[in-house]
Amino acid sequence: MSDEIINRVANSALEVFDLEDYYTKGVRVEIDLAQWLWEGFVLKEKEFRTALNEYDWSQHQDQLVALKCSTDAIIPAWAYVLVTTFLSPFTAKIVQGNLEDLETALYQEVLPKIDYSIYQDKPVILKGCSKKPVPMSAYLMAVQEIQKYAKSIMYGEACSAVPLYKAKK
Repeated sequence: MSDEIINRVANSALEVFDLEDYYTKGVRVEIDLAQWLWEGFVLKEKEFRTALNEYDWSQHQDQLVALKCSTDAIIPAWAYVLVTTFLSPFTAKIVQGNLEDLETALYQEVLPKIDYSIYQDKPVILKGCSKKPVPMSAYLMAVQEIQKYAKSIMYGEACSAVPLYKAKK
């Protein structure tokens, strides 16, 4: 009997799909429209436009931006569009919503560009633990594509994976 430790995972055909590998680099920020509303709730068009004209949009150079309103104010659609016209010369990406909505939009751009055929007839682990804010929606998008090719799909880590899918023979 040998005392040698063998890493069976490293020696297996198991493929790891890690969504962190497709994480878009960049500074993420939320911009809250409530800051430009009267008492945080009422959009007065003239004052709103004045505030937008006085704001330093260049501070968002190359940032990934989520536009939201943190109050229960009713914001007309044109207000988000107007803010976007000020932001777009500076930012890398703008979405309406929170930071999770922004992450979802970023993954919606990158995941369709991946060649999933490399997983043809292979067991795949969809890595579950991440240090970056990977939204659940990204896992859903990824598994739909991987499932078209993989022999099997598990979720988690090699040491404690949860079986999700096994192709029919």
